[in-house]
Amino acid sequence: MAFSGLAKNINKANQLMKEKIGSAQGTVFDEDFMEMERKVDIYYEMTAELEEKTKEFLQPNSETRAKMSSAKGIYPQPQGILGECMVEYGKQLDEDGIYAQALVETGESMKQVADIKYTLDDSINMNFVDPLHQLSKKDLKEVMHHRKKLHSRRLDFDSKKRKRDKIGSNVTDEDFKLAEDKFAESWHLAQMGMNNFLENDLEKVTQLAVFAESNLEYHKQCGEILEALVKKLQDKKNEAAMEANNNFVPKTLSDLGIMSTVNGGLPSDRSVSPTFAPIKSPTIIRPVKRRLSSSSSVSPIPSPRSNTALPRSQPSAIALHDFEVEKTGELGFNKGDIISLTRQIDGNWLEGSCNGKTGLFPLTYVKVTVPLPN
Repeated sequence: MAFSGLAKNINKANQLMKEKIGSAQGTVFDEDFMEMERKVDIYYEMTAELEEKTKEFLQPNSETRAKMSSAKGIYPQPQGILGECMVEYGKQLDEDGIYAQALVETGESMKQVADIKYTLDDSINMNFVDPLHQLSKKDLKEVMHHRKKLHSRRLDFDSKKRKRDKIGSNVTDEDFKLAEDKFAESWHLAQMGMNNFLENDLEKVTQLAVFAESNLEYHKQCGEILEALVKKLQDKKNEAAMEANNNFVPKTLSDLGIMSTVNGGLPSDRSVSPTFAPIKSPTIIRPVKRRLSSSSSVSPIPSPRSNTALPRSQPSAIALHDFEVEKTGELGFNKGDIISLTRQIDGNWLEGSCNGKTGLFPLTYVKVTVPLPN
């Protein structure tokens, strides 16, 4: 750096120091200019943070985002990852099964949502994030450059002005006029630059409008996909309800050729297990209530009830759990009771009689030993 340049920087530093300690008064800008400076400072901070937060909004996983950015890969959308998982396991299950088909349908819909999310990402990056980056790296950078230059030339002008007023000053009129002209030039450029930047609301509002429109279109398309999915799943739900009558009877050890030496060679009661049926609506779900004796010597497997066993040809079931009546028209019974079946109400409820009473009871509480005729 030339000696004259070094001397100028020293003079500006001295001027700033004297202003800080109050021994010198610098040129004070008007309130309008200082208000523009305040707003530009907010814009400078805002653009950087908005750009960062928008990227987080589009791609929430920061680690994956950084990894994909360095590898120039495509950010994996969580909807797509979930969809792939659903499709994969849906195909591994029985493809003819209703649940497996519903799982695949849901997975494919989530993959469609992921594809639409990529479109949203591209639109917002192009029309919102990139303009923000341009605003920060070009327009604001130029405005900040003019402001920095203005404050530097203001210090040089005030330094020469202060020295010029002293007796024996070596500041010539030419030097002072040159400093004044440069200060005036920077003052004009800084004002115009900040004003043009702050008044350009049309472009910035347009970018926000595109951001909102892109999000709206994304959610509209997602809504259409999910509406179609809900209809398909409702059909699957109805189909599953039609096939809900599961008269599966679990096999015993005797079916494996293993005969118990207890109870005269008959299969043990311990082989009895509940049948499985679709979950009922919350209005009819009841917890299984078990009655245990206070005596520790009593077996948890109850002895058969005293009621007479029904003929094999009579549709019947054996109670697997206690069922207590909570509504009029229901049939209560205890574990081990033999129930005569009258008819099947739907996939979840049966009608039958036990201990001289007739009523409704849930299928999941019994094991059907002799099914009702079709």
